Amino acid sequence: MIWFGVEQNTDLWFGLRIGKATASNFGKFMANFGKAFGDPAKRYALQLALERVTGRKAEFSFQSDDMERGHVQEPVARMLYEESRFVEVTNGGFFDCGQYGDSPDGLVGKDGVLEIKSVTAGVHWDTLKRGSFDPAYRWQLAGHLDCSGRDWVDFVSYCSDFPDESQLLVYRTTRDDFKEELAQLAERRAEFLALVQTIKNNIDEVAYGTRS
Repeated sequence: MIWFGVEQNTDLWFGLRIGKATASNFGKFMANFGKAFGDPAKRYALQLALERVTGRKAEFSFQSDDMERGHVQEPVARMLYEESRFVEVTNGGFFDCGQYGDSPDGLVGKDGVLEIKSVTAGVHWDTLKRGSFDPAYRWQLAGHLDCSGRDWVDFVSYCSDFPDESQLLVYRTTRDDFKEELAQLAERRAEFLALVQTIKNNIDEVAYGTRS
């Protein structure tokens, strides 16, 4: 693993991620664990294979309202987290693990990583009632721990619509909490990366008459 101290959403950051499975997408191939890959995993495998063949970012992504909200409100959530926890959050950069990698929203000290979600009131309310991280992001959180090698990840849910005292929710997960998930992730990811390579080989054969 190599850590690059690059800023997210820059050209250099995008370049480092080309053709690599990233933690924010691990849930696509972790779905239906123990069974055949579903359509989301297959589409993602094709995206990565095309990126490896062409060397450029595939045009599969889009900017949703939720993503735009995150870009705008994430700095506020980070500041509130720092103030409430008396810590400094530093740049998450990119953890390059070869064929896969991860870009956490921030690093905390030597042991922690941060995942911030700026969400709608309904999603925030569900998280508050649950008293734990949003399970939709289980595999992204596991990916943070796996790729970074760090000991814990703080899941932050932020919603400015709530009263000041409950705008920021923080739930910590440790490597010990995720022992089973980390083992499953390693197994399933290897199978997924093999699928990516198979698709790339097929594209190379059709396009260039070669295999790699």
